[in-house]
Amino acid sequence: MPRPKNYNLVLLLLFLAVILFSLLNLGLGSVNIPLEDILATFFGGEVKRESWRYILLEFRLPKVFTAILTGSGLAVSGLLMQTLFRNPLAGPYVLGLSSGASLGVALILMGAYLFGGVATAFLLSKWSLVIAASLGSLLVLIAVLLASAKLRDTMAILIIGLMFASLTAAVVSVLAYFSPAAQLQQYVFWSFGSLGNLSWEEVIILSLFWFIGILLSITSIKNLNTLLLGEQYARSLGVNISRNRLIIIIATSLLAGSITAFAGPIAFVGLAVPHLIRQVIPVNDHRILLPAVIMGGAILMLVCDIGAQMPGSQFTLPINAITSLVGAPVVIWLLVRKRKFLF
Repeated sequence: MPRPKNYNLVLLLLFLAVILFSLLNLGLGSVNIPLEDILATFFGGEVKRESWRYILLEFRLPKVFTAILTGSGLAVSGLLMQTLFRNPLAGPYVLGLSSGASLGVALILMGAYLFGGVATAFLLSKWSLVIAASLGSLLVLIAVLLASAKLRDTMAILIIGLMFASLTAAVVSVLAYFSPAAQLQQYVFWSFGSLGNLSWEEVIILSLFWFIGILLSITSIKNLNTLLLGEQYARSLGVNISRNRLIIIIATSLLAGSITAFAGPIAFVGLAVPHLIRQVIPVNDHRILLPAVIMGGAILMLVCDIGAQMPGSQFTLPINAITSLVGAPVVIWLLVRKRKFLF
């Protein structure tokens, strides 16, 4: 196993990779912008075309921030779920958290028209979407957690998570069936996932929820390490399991719920990134895993976004399709190598 000082080198390389792919993301797209013009835009220099400065500051920079927040937040959610359930296949999407958040958003987008007038304007605000998505993921997570308290079989817990996902999908289908075409279309486009539709104001709101979720995760690092040794052992060390579990639940719900509200239901990132990071850094110490997963999630989402925007083309593919194309083979590979799970 590598010495701790080698992990610092890996963390530094991951950080440099985040910067590299952020610059690539800023430069590539329907209009390719040279690196020197990107740097000139941010450091007050002259840009060859003034329109490039506007594109960078108003469109691409918010998208890069959204990709970093989304990828890192979902990856941390996956890490927290895998540690809490001690199950390598746990994640916000597999356990139905994303589906719960989708139900909250669907109730707002497709149910708001029933109230009409001022109520509709309030319900369709970004804050209401974030709150509804967070509450949806929180309720599903609490339900899965209650079920897990009665079950010891981790596969049964995953199946219960999938069942909750099916239930929420069924409710969304009923809402869709009775919704007007405009609301249904709005929900369908939201479900494709997108990183490029957020204004600076929305990025700031997402950053606030991300910061609280990550801060709660950081305060739980010591207890997360202890949980890996088993709940009985953790209790013998004086860990308050109930309080610690509640903090992890709140952190996961804030991260998964807010990200789903703003970027849509994005699959596989939360499940795949912690395992990919463990292939590079084979440790269970969350003091090292957490920052590595944050940067790994950001890198994966930046790479997926570069692929989604199809450099040199006017078309942009749904980000959810790209993450599934990348994530599904990774999950299959991990399942095939199940005996080599580093968990």
